[in-house]
Amino acid sequence: MLFENYTARNLPLQNRIVMSPMTRSRAVQDNTPNALMAQYYAQRASAGLIVTEGTSPSPNGLGYARIPGLFNQAQIDGWKLVTSAVHAKGGKIVVQLMHTGRVSHVSNLPQGAEVLSPTAEVCPGEMYSDSLGMQAHSAPRVMTQADIEHAIGEFKQASLNAIAAGFDGVEIHAANGYLIEQFLNANVNTRTDAYGGSAAARNKFTLDILKSVSHAIGADKVGIRISPHGAFNNTGAFEGVDQQYLDLVKEISNMGLLYLHVLDHSAMGAPAVPVELKQQLKSLFKGPFILAGGYERASAEKAISDGQADLIGFGRPFISNPDLVQRMKTNAALTAPDMSTFYTADAKGYTDYPELA
Repeated sequence: MLFENYTARNLPLQNRIVMSPMTRSRAVQDNTPNALMAQYYAQRASAGLIVTEGTSPSPNGLGYARIPGLFNQAQIDGWKLVTSAVHAKGGKIVVQLMHTGRVSHVSNLPQGAEVLSPTAEVCPGEMYSDSLGMQAHSAPRVMTQADIEHAIGEFKQASLNAIAAGFDGVEIHAANGYLIEQFLNANVNTRTDAYGGSAAARNKFTLDILKSVSHAIGADKVGIRISPHGAFNNTGAFEGVDQQYLDLVKEISNMGLLYLHVLDHSAMGAPAVPVELKQQLKSLFKGPFILAGGYERASAEKAISDGQADLIGFGRPFISNPDLVQRMKTNAALTAPDMSTFYTADAKGYTDYPELA
């Protein structure tokens, strides 16, 4: 079943394998996609669906070094190189819209941009800056109602830009401790206004973005990624977390979204998303359901055949195996990735991994 065709809403896919979004930091000039990135994604176009690396809808969301944006014409034109190359190979591709929020350092932001978050609490830990090396996260400014409305508008405009760039849709990144999950997560969001203080209020920012983006480009072109129980960027589980996410998915189920993408980080040492919660989320969501996190061919096929998911996301195996689909089909050995080149700036460890003869 893993290698069979599948249609997600109106989007025909050549198999049920999803290339998961992975930061690669190759947008070296003004956070603009380039020909090297087009080559990288085209090499992996045999995936049923490619979800790009996290791409900021706002100058304020470019928290990491060299991540791409989608908020100006040069970036739209750069992404056109990518989508054209993938489509020429018969692939399908959506862009993941990711605003980093407080997971940021000011030296990574363009002039005039600022670090924003639901609250003033600094994200613990450090991040890399090309100019300064490892640095503690910068202190964010608390978002006002006007800031929230502006950010929602940025997601809407970025989704329109995505369609102009030739993408088959967008994925709203509401996981991994970035801006949207900073609103969702009770350990981070201590607001007491319409966007905090209760589960419903914490869900509001996500729902407002989904409604705005869906109205702009059509709900059948909008997916969402969530990671309940994830601990990345100092989030973590909280009292009522399961019910909050069930309530969220109940709200979005009738929107007709392209898909719901659930990430389980336990393969990388984080707490697991409870099996029962995954089952409940799938039963609640009336549409294509993606599971990601630590899968290989056998476990992916079992998850699909058992009805746990419609599509399976694969992350790191795609980094070092551009022909991962063919390798899994033939049970060929996989090339191990070179972690030292995950976030570097050139072709080494990016477009130079070998394909099967």
